[in-house]
Amino acid sequence: MAQVCQITGKKVMVGNNVSHSKRRTKRKFYPNLFDKRFYLPEEDRWIKLRVSAAGIRTINKKGLKNALNEAVEKGFIKKY
Repeated sequence: MAQVCQITGKKVMVGNNVSHSKRRTKRKFYPNLFDKRFYLPEEDRWIKLRVSAAGIRTINKKGLKNALNEAVEKGFIKKY
């Protein structure tokens, strides 16, 4: 499964490890992802999402239905 948040679209970023001598080697920064179930009362069902911590905060702020609609508009998920 891809390391991508289905609400915010956050994904793996690439950067450098920098040693004391300033030598650089490639590394990856992973998003803080969780496999979480959310209850969708409008459709009386549970949905499973792979969301980041920021995605969970977005759902708490905007509501699940609004966050899902925005994610569909932006192309992060096809359907829910």
